Amino acid sequence: MSGATILVADDDKAIRTVLSQALGREGHLVRTTSNAATLWQWVQAGEGDLVVTDVVMPDENGLDLVPRIRDLRPELKVIVMSAQSTLLTAVKATERGAFEYLPKPFDLRDLITHVNRALSEPADPAHQRDTAASGPEEERLPLIGRSPAMQEIYRTLARLMATDLTAIITGESGTGKELAARALHDYGKRRHGPFVAINMAAVPRELIESELFGHEKGAFTGATARAAGRFEQAAGGTLFLDEIGDMPLEAQTRLLRVLQEGEYLSVGGRLPIKASARIIAATHRDLRQSVRQGLFREDLFYRLNVVPIRMPPLRERGEDIAELLLHFLDRAEAEGLPRKRLDAEAMAVLKGHAWPGNVRELENLVRRLGALYSQDVIGAEVVRRELSAEIPAETPAEGTDAAPEAAGDSSIGAAVERHLRAYFAAHERDLPASGLHGRVVREVERPLIELSLAVTGGNQIKAAKMLGLNRNTLRKKIRELDIRVIRGLK
Repeated sequence: MSGATILVADDDKAIRTVLSQALGREGHLVRTTSNAATLWQWVQAGEGDLVVTDVVMPDENGLDLVPRIRDLRPELKVIVMSAQSTLLTAVKATERGAFEYLPKPFDLRDLITHVNRALSEPADPAHQRDTAASGPEEERLPLIGRSPAMQEIYRTLARLMATDLTAIITGESGTGKELAARALHDYGKRRHGPFVAINMAAVPRELIESELFGHEKGAFTGATARAAGRFEQAAGGTLFLDEIGDMPLEAQTRLLRVLQEGEYLSVGGRLPIKASARIIAATHRDLRQSVRQGLFREDLFYRLNVVPIRMPPLRERGEDIAELLLHFLDRAEAEGLPRKRLDAEAMAVLKGHAWPGNVRELENLVRRLGALYSQDVIGAEVVRRELSAEIPAETPAEGTDAAPEAAGDSSIGAAVERHLRAYFAAHERDLPASGLHGRVVREVERPLIELSLAVTGGNQIKAAKMLGLNRNTLRKKIRELDIRVIRGLK
């Protein structure tokens, strides 16, 4: 729709100017104001085809204005902007009927895209909103961070709050998959029902069906009474199936029937039970790869993958580290640990760390600093030592080959890196952040080559390829350093 009239309300003059110019170039007439009162007068007078409003204004919160606009003129869409870019802001904007929520700073191209979509899509007077129940308070927000990666998570979660759509949350361990699932429940329309979680990897495979669907008295040896399963316990609420990728195939078949038919049988039962829980699943595995390997049912994957949500690892949202750190320091103090703060050099170490354990690793680090160190200000040396100590020295399981021929170069490289970390930890030194050869070789060339040869079973071709060296160069270094090949690393 070209030539529309767009009402813009923001107390920042620079924002008003930028939006007026950008939307004007798109052929729209733009009226701007710095306060909510003027915007409301324009809406009451029947002016405008679209509203773009900030949240914080001198006379009224823009979020409070949204439901009034929706009640008076249901066809008038509202796009909300906010520098208070938290999950709660995104949820409130959606609950109160905003067409779209944009965190500041935003890309002008994104704004224009949303404006054009709002002007072209038909009005939805019955847009879902629920202003009566606002969910937990902001200080109890489960997810923290203002990075672009987290803003996209907030917007996705906010759109799903008013639905019962099945969702699957993927991401590395420690990224907050269960926190995202709890947010969907706590801020959604099932908030008054139970939130029931079960970890598929923690339940013996012979007990999974009983745990999920319950069992009747006498269904199997030891079943002396009827027991409700997690589906029954979660009735009217949310069932969170954590580590769904570890579910046995036979249990996957029964779960598929629940998703298809909306009912299930308890173990030993004859009468179907209506399933009334919303399903949210999570996994750290690549389920598409599991499907290709025959470890996960393809039809179940597509039933679960209605709305995929990927939780970003902490290394992709480094700008959130400071805010997360402050949150965990506050929590540690509330738990009775002494208050700590980190100096600038220590903060630089945190921002340069790879965070293999993600947010959980940062939280555990903060608790350890509070419990083990007496100084109020923590320096870089302490942080480096603690981060290095978090990397365990892994050894091959008994009865396994330390250098399996079938292993790919990447797994061999990971084995070398684990042993290098152990080597550095034993010598109270820090392993350089990345690069098995370029960064490490200057300090530990000899042990690096020895370890590489050991885990490749003395195969110089594999060792050279893994290290990024020419085979002749590796042989020359072996001779120069008088390195003997070690068979098997224990």
